[in-house]
Amino acid sequence: MKTATHPATALLVVDDLTIHAGDRVLLQGISFRLHAGEALSLVGESGAGKSLLAHAIMGNLPPALRASGAITMDGMTTRAEDAASRRALWGRKLALLPQEPSVALNPLQRVAPQLAEVYSLLHAQPSAGAAERAQQELARAGLGQATAHYPWQLSGGMAQRAVAAITLAGGAPVLMVDEPTKGLDHHWRDRTVALFRGVLQAGGCLLAITHDMGVAQALGGQVIVLQHGQAVEQGRIDEVAAQPGHPFTRNLMDADPARWLPFAAPQVGDSVVQAQGISKAYGAQQLFTPMDLQIRRGERVAVQGPSGTGKSTLGNVLLGLLRPDTGRVVRSAGLHPHAFQKLYQDPVASFAPHIKLGDGLRDAARLHRCDWRHIQQRLAQLKVHEDLLSRKPHQVSGGELQRIALARVLMTQPALLFADEPTSRLDPVTQQETMRVLVEAVEQNGAALMLVTHDQHLAAAVGTRTLTLADMAASAGLG
Repeated sequence: MKTATHPATALLVVDDLTIHAGDRVLLQGISFRLHAGEALSLVGESGAGKSLLAHAIMGNLPPALRASGAITMDGMTTRAEDAASRRALWGRKLALLPQEPSVALNPLQRVAPQLAEVYSLLHAQPSAGAAERAQQELARAGLGQATAHYPWQLSGGMAQRAVAAITLAGGAPVLMVDEPTKGLDHHWRDRTVALFRGVLQAGGCLLAITHDMGVAQALGGQVIVLQHGQAVEQGRIDEVAAQPGHPFTRNLMDADPARWLPFAAPQVGDSVVQAQGISKAYGAQQLFTPMDLQIRRGERVAVQGPSGTGKSTLGNVLLGLLRPDTGRVVRSAGLHPHAFQKLYQDPVASFAPHIKLGDGLRDAARLHRCDWRHIQQRLAQLKVHEDLLSRKPHQVSGGELQRIALARVLMTQPALLFADEPTSRLDPVTQQETMRVLVEAVEQNGAALMLVTHDQHLAAAVGTRTLTLADMAASAGLG
């Protein structure tokens, strides 16, 4: 698909952008320019500063961080540290689709009015017209039955589509998207990529942060590969993907889940949980019809299905966090009180926002009588630097927080771990290493693992069997 290019004037120019935390350099000397119709993907290791770069361009860095360099947009050059000078462009000229939908959406307001506000405030549409337009766009995003929902009533993938609709509604010609497809099935991933290509065709430019090289290749254009806060490779995505020049880039390509060898088959033991005739619906939306299910020790069950089909809800029912509408769940007797655990899809929501990560981990270690040295060893296995524990949850990357959440849940030695997209914010190399740690830990404990993932290759490599939930709404003509 061809995109329009107008090389005369760049829409976005970033020159020698560097980000400091005190004396420490988090991101070193990044430069690029984007014209109308051009895309640039940032790929690389988790915690390399990709999201920080986007926030620095927005002028929205945390107060403890300092940016230097120059940013040119809409014909105006500003110092990177002059954040206030770019805030007037937000929404109309410059937009960011953030990594965490839970942070971007107002939890106290229904979804449709949040989108309608964009049409009212940025496009001066009357309230009735804005509300009608919001309904139409949410229906296009497959959220027609969820327009009156609150954000906490949406699945991770649904929330991601809602935030994408809100971000795109402003029509900003400079669009930045941070892991925009991490919670989406293949259908909605392709639809989202098509939306971004529509921005390029309309004369905009796109900066995409992604761990999915397939998404980067589908967007086309340029790529920058980041490692340890530095650009180790830069060029056209088709050329870099076909013949990576840097060892780290080659490692990223080789660590794609499509190339993983299957994990060794486990020893299967007694039943941990049995479900008989369970079903769940929210209002008129049926998530899953009555099903029987048994999970045994040692099993690794991959849970798959389109966004919004009830994968997370099934886990909540099995763990006792929700009651089923029909049927019953029987958990094995004699298990310790914390034997059923969940790794949440949204790691930010699972941490107390105002408590340092180290303090929270130490509290959990005391509660579960876990030696702190074991926690340190686990963090080292997961390649989490211990100095991150002095920070609060919003001060680390999504991938770093995801690994800290894994270290925390493993200290409980669960009999059943329901892991909801536990590596979705990790680069392929770190994802493979983290999944190996997770599988080894549940094997050592003789635990069962239920793994929610949209990646069929990851499911095939890790799972000993697959449970697929059907799209009941689509079957009933509601999708």
